[in-house]
Amino acid sequence: MTTDSSPCSPQPGTVWFVGAGPGAPDLITVRGSRLLAEADAILYTGSLVAETVLQWALPDCEIADSKSMDHEQVVAWLIERARRHRTVVRLQTGDPTLYGVLAELAQPLDAAGIPIGIVPGVSSAMASAAAAGECLTLPEVTQTVIFTRLADRTQMPERESLVELARHGCTLCIFLSIDRIEGVVEQLLAAGWSTAAPVTVVYKATWPDERILRAPLSDIAALCRASGIERQAMILVGPALGARRWGELRPSKLYDHSFPRRFRPARDGVNR
Repeated sequence: MTTDSSPCSPQPGTVWFVGAGPGAPDLITVRGSRLLAEADAILYTGSLVAETVLQWALPDCEIADSKSMDHEQVVAWLIERARRHRTVVRLQTGDPTLYGVLAELAQPLDAAGIPIGIVPGVSSAMASAAAAGECLTLPEVTQTVIFTRLADRTQMPERESLVELARHGCTLCIFLSIDRIEGVVEQLLAAGWSTAAPVTVVYKATWPDERILRAPLSDIAALCRASGIERQAMILVGPALGARRWGELRPSKLYDHSFPRRFRPARDGVNR
C-alpha cells in the first residue's frame, strides 16, 4: 500500500481496488467482502460485476455504478470520496491487476496523496477451468499457462502476437477475444495447432447463465456463433484439456511412493 499523504493536510481515506472475482458473489475473497462491509463508498463496474456482490455493503454506504463514467469521472469520484471517507472501494471484475486500468487510476491517486490498497480476485481464467472441470497443467504434458488476448483497439507488442505465443504449444487462456473467434482459430492454425485440438469456451463462468462449449479447433467458431456467444467468454486451448477422459495418466511425482519428500521418505528406501 502507498502512503504519500502530506502531514500538513487531513489524512485522506484509502481507496481499495478489490477484485470481485468472476461473477458468483461467494467467490470474492474474505478480505474483499470485509472491505465492502467497512466501506463508506463503493464504485463498481456495473456492466461486469454482479450486483449481488454488493450484499455486504452497509445500508448507508454510498454506491455508484461506473459503467457510464469516463476515466476522468472515475478518478474524480474516487478522490472526492477519499477526501471525505475512511474506506473507499473500487470494485471490479476478476483481479484488479489483470486486464484492468489499475496503473492509470493509481497514478492520479498517488499524485493526490491518496493511499491505495489492492485485493486480488479470482480470475475468470481459473474460474472457467474450474467450471469446465479442466486442468490447465499436467505433468509432462504442459507446465506453462499463457494469459493473452487478440489485438484490437489495444495493440499487442509484436513479440506477443497470438500466433507467436501459440507456437509454444502450452495452455492458452485467451481473454477478451470471443467476438473474433475466427481470428483466434486462424492464428492457432498458423502457429501449427491441429484442427482436432480441443477447445473449451466458457461463457460467464460462475454466473447463473454460465454455458460451456467444447469442440475441436476446426468447429469451435461455428459452435460459438450458433450459440450466440459474442462476449464475456473465456477461450481455453491446451494439450491438457480433456485429460480426465484419457484413461491412464502419467502420475505426478508429488505423490509417487518412490519419490522422497521433506515429510515423506521414499517407500523403497532409496533416497533419490
